[in-house]
Amino acid sequence: MGTGKRGLIAVAVTVVCAVTVLAVPGTAFAAPSPTPTPSATSNAASDATSKVEPSKDLEAVREKLDKLYHAASVATDAYNAAEEKAEKQSAEIVELAKKIVKGQERLAELKDRAGAAARAQYRTGGLPDEARLMLSDDPQEFLDGTGRVLQGQRATKGLIAELTRTQQDLEQYAKDASAQWQELEANRQAKATAQKKIEKQIAAAEKLESQLEKEEKERLAELEEQAAHQAQTAWLDSGILAEINGKASAQGKKAVKYATAQIGKPYEWGAEGPQSYDCSGLTSQAWADAGHGIPRTSQEQWKQLKHVDIKDMRPGDLIIYFDDASHVAMYVGDGAIIHAPRPGRTVTLAGAGTMPILGVVRPDA
Repeated sequence: MGTGKRGLIAVAVTVVCAVTVLAVPGTAFAAPSPTPTPSATSNAASDATSKVEPSKDLEAVREKLDKLYHAASVATDAYNAAEEKAEKQSAEIVELAKKIVKGQERLAELKDRAGAAARAQYRTGGLPDEARLMLSDDPQEFLDGTGRVLQGQRATKGLIAELTRTQQDLEQYAKDASAQWQELEANRQAKATAQKKIEKQIAAAEKLESQLEKEEKERLAELEEQAAHQAQTAWLDSGILAEINGKASAQGKKAVKYATAQIGKPYEWGAEGPQSYDCSGLTSQAWADAGHGIPRTSQEQWKQLKHVDIKDMRPGDLIIYFDDASHVAMYVGDGAIIHAPRPGRTVTLAGAGTMPILGVVRPDA
């Protein structure tokens, strides 16, 4: 039992130390969860590093930039998911550490009581009951004492049972804490991997853009606007807007008000405000401000929130974009969205049909 006790205490000390580390302000953990595999974007970063020739096709450049920033968006979702999991695991480790500390205190108290009971039993248990009855001046007092002894024995058994349960609980807490710590470490590594992917894709995109002349950059911006305009026009031409007439809920109005107030603030991957946002950071914070918490990432928003038909959407609903659910925006009515587009851009008002729509979800269904 000595070895088991030492092992348990060692785990407890490790967990308590972990709590101290987790409580230090500014401690940075590098960690995401599932790392989605970018489809046709894997070679985009290396392609972008090659020198852009004077005869370059700006439309091809625009498409390449879209791929790079899409890959960065996918990695950002992985980063955010890992960060959310790491925060949850850290909190669970803290709670387990508190339980271990309380359990050790309770164990020490129970052992003191068990020791006292054992000493008392030793002092009074030297003679058999028959001899104590023969020597007793007051048989009734002896019989009363015997009843108290039986009560004491029952209490001792209960004490031993509680001691055993407390030790078992401590061992389970230690196992749980060890498992949570291992998951936390795995998420830190995954988060670091996602961060490298994000930085690589963004750096490749910035390098590609830096090779353009001023006139080419202006022309590229025009091409981006044209592509968005054409997509929005095609979406509106389908007649969908005539079918969309849902009224915002009270919470939806609050979420839209929050999102609208963020227009003009810069995009920053992994950011949740108040100075900057990524796409899901904006939508999750808008709904948190409205008093309704939702998942942190666009992929989890797509998985966990209620799906509604596009024709039934109302202001405050979230539109999920691309087949991999890597982007999210808030519908604000009249065929428009507010979203945090990508690095180098700001939170802005845009057409809901400017990107391929995967579906619509409703946070307050």
